Amino acid sequence: MASRLNPYISFKDNAREAMEFYRDVFGGSLDISTFGDFGQPDAPDADKIMHARLETEGGFTLMGADTPQDMEYHPGDNIAVSLSGDDADELRSYWGKLCEGGTVSVPLEKQMWGDEFGMCTDRFGIGWMVNISGGA
Repeated sequence: MASRLNPYISFKDNAREAMEFYRDVFGGSLDISTFGDFGQPDAPDADKIMHARLETEGGFTLMGADTPQDMEYHPGDNIAVSLSGDDADELRSYWGKLCEGGTVSVPLEKQMWGDEFGMCTDRFGIGWMVNISGGA
């Protein structure tokens, strides 16, 4: 799979409603996973969306999630750019360059869903998420 670049939107307790709305607008296939689906069935956010991905026939990809209770939510600052794919060398190279002069909030490392994932804010204040499928 080639690397992909798409918007990733953070919501406050209404990601499912928003992503279903965008599916109605753009069409396509919507995949949704909750925090409970990833081994946290008793957590306060268990029924909230950990990750949603809308893939449209027109080639659009839109991703989103609910902001967990223990994280701050700032309307207006709730969109990041997501880079994902399985070319680990390419994506790690992007990650390294994006982090230069920026701030890493989640180190690029293996996550509970099996992929490598990291989050950073570049030196221009833009939020980035990098996900390498299958981990390393």
